[in-house]
Amino acid sequence: SPSQDSKYLADLRRLFSVLALDPPSLQRPPSRGPRTPGLRRIQPGLSKSCGGAFRSPRPSPKPGQADRTSEDSLQLDIQKLKEKKDMLDKEISQLLSETVPLASSSLSSCLRGYSVDELEDHISQLHEYNDIKDAAQMLLGRLAVIRGVTTKELYPEFGLDMND
Repeated sequence: SPSQDSKYLADLRRLFSVLALDPPSLQRPPSRGPRTPGLRRIQPGLSKSCGGAFRSPRPSPKPGQADRTSEDSLQLDIQKLKEKKDMLDKEISQLLSETVPLASSSLSSCLRGYSVDELEDHISQLHEYNDIKDAAQMLLGRLAVIRGVTTKELYPEFGLDMND
């Protein structure tokens, strides 16, 4: 009969739930309301104003005013940027037309009339000269140690001036 069958099925369900490996709480998913991704529940103790919609501290512009204000603001920004560009272009051309000012006036007078490329080449050659001089100083130092003399004593032997 149908009532006996349903009773039999209910008994089987109870029996299988007792024999199941997982506890009853894991057999059925917990019932929850619909969830929205990215939203968190409000923690107890927090005011409800935290969960409300965001309200900007700036007043909302009137419908026709928003477009005009933003357009005016953009035009002003564009004008300021153009003025700044013109000022920087003028400064660049002025710097390119001037000679390179140096701290030492005698050195400055020696370098007047040289192009930037010539000065960069000269600086590069000075760096190379200093590197070679440093290597020579190290060799002189090692030779002085081997001979048991000072580097000052080696200068005349190699035709070097003490002021070099």
